[in-house]
Amino acid sequence: MNEELYDVVIIGAGPAGLQAAINAARKRAAVLVLGRPERSSLYKAHIENYLCVDGVREGADLLAVGIDQVQRFGAAYLAEDVLHVEHGSETFAVRVESGRTIKGRSVIFATGTSRKKLKVKGEKELAGRGVSYCVDCDANFYRNLRVAVVGNESAAVDGALTLLGYAAEVHLVARELAVSAEMEKKLGDSGVQVHGNTWVTEIAGENSVENVLLENGTRLEVEGIFIELGAKGALELATALGVQLDSDTFTHIECDKKQKTNITGVYAAGDIAGHPYQMAKAVGEGCVAGWEAANYALKRKRSEG
Repeated sequence: MNEELYDVVIIGAGPAGLQAAINAARKRAAVLVLGRPERSSLYKAHIENYLCVDGVREGADLLAVGIDQVQRFGAAYLAEDVLHVEHGSETFAVRVESGRTIKGRSVIFATGTSRKKLKVKGEKELAGRGVSYCVDCDANFYRNLRVAVVGNESAAVDGALTLLGYAAEVHLVARELAVSAEMEKKLGDSGVQVHGNTWVTEIAGENSVENVLLENGTRLEVEGIFIELGAKGALELATALGVQLDSDTFTHIECDKKQKTNITGVYAAGDIAGHPYQMAKAVGEGCVAGWEAANYALKRKRSEG
């Protein structure tokens, strides 16, 4: 498997991640930004309250300029979703959807904090009783049971493949897969039962999930359903590393004024680091995170000789 080593790996291509990349690259660190700008909440936004931006600007246009900037400053950019992050003895290993494993001396989480819901009958009522939003968190509860995963993108496919190691039966419900060719092949070679060109319209059960109804009329008898819409979120990726979340809501990553988390070498910036959800805050925190992560990584590199 192809492995690459960077000083700073940034997960997220929104304003926090891109600003972090600019600052880290200006420190002459080797920097990689991972993610797709369309995942950012800025992408579909209209900006008119940001300092020195006159009139109304489209978020998508600002992000396109930002990606060009980070590359001009020397950072690398890869439009792929991150599937898993783990801490090795010396570096962090970041696995992306194409199958590549990328290593980093430091990691910055800057992916935002949204968790999409299906908004179908039974979802809210059975949340935590068979309805889950995190395969990595809850897969162990479904050993030898039947489960479904719903979603079109990398989080859903990776989740379904992961569940094969736990569940007796795994179904993937997807309207149209939007993943890499490598991931689609891996899915096709697996034991996951794929239900294409359809969607979940209802989740049913008395005290816990008993079945899910699809648009095409099929009713899947399952004990659990994992809703994985889009790419893996920072919370799922970070908690697998042992990163501490806020103790009140468990919806944000805890970090100090230097954007450091409780895990040495791991930083967070932007919406994932808490309110307010504003571009100005995201850029400011990205600036600090990029600077601090680069300083940490370059110090590590010098100590390596």
